[in-house]
Amino acid sequence: MEAEWEVEVGGGAPVIDALWPGFVDLRRNPERIGEIQEAAAFPALARLLLTLNGAGSPLWTAKCDLWEPEADESAGGCVPAKLACYVDLLPLASHLFVHWKDAEAFCREWVARLAPVPLPECRVDLVVRKAISGQAEGFGVTAYLSAAGMAGGAKGNGDRFAAAEALAGALVAFAGAIPRFSGPATAASKLQ
Repeated sequence: MEAEWEVEVGGGAPVIDALWPGFVDLRRNPERIGEIQEAAAFPALARLLLTLNGAGSPLWTAKCDLWEPEADESAGGCVPAKLACYVDLLPLASHLFVHWKDAEAFCREWVARLAPVPLPECRVDLVVRKAISGQAEGFGVTAYLSAAGMAGGAKGNGDRFAAAEALAGALVAFAGAIPRFSGPATAASKLQ
């Protein structure tokens, strides 16, 4: 599995709004998983969200999406089908990473755990971003996961089923490699 991380803050970089109007608190209400359209459409994403918000996880999730990226037809021949998702992640110990260096260290460890996973058609990109949660400001991580699937040697479109299976495998590996984080928690920074 290809795994990378980067920091994207400042300028016009996206910001994670943890408590956006459509936020579903899966840590407190896992039974609400069906309200998340992307999770209902892709059961592997639902399992990942429940794992990331579960009792043993050092994280909670704020938002996600699932889509089919445009295929790159410049390679010629068989074009793989692709499936991708993202999940906005924040530490449970404090509702935001207080320092971007904490988020960076977390990403470095996660990438190191994922890099040896033998999923050649899969990729994970972790992006440290500014984040807000209510009145608090700090940092979070957006995890982008993608996978490709090829139709068994046939010319034309790739196999969407194979892409979905590959992404499901990447989501399992991603959940299995979660590092621990025990950053500073203050009474003012607790979400839970």
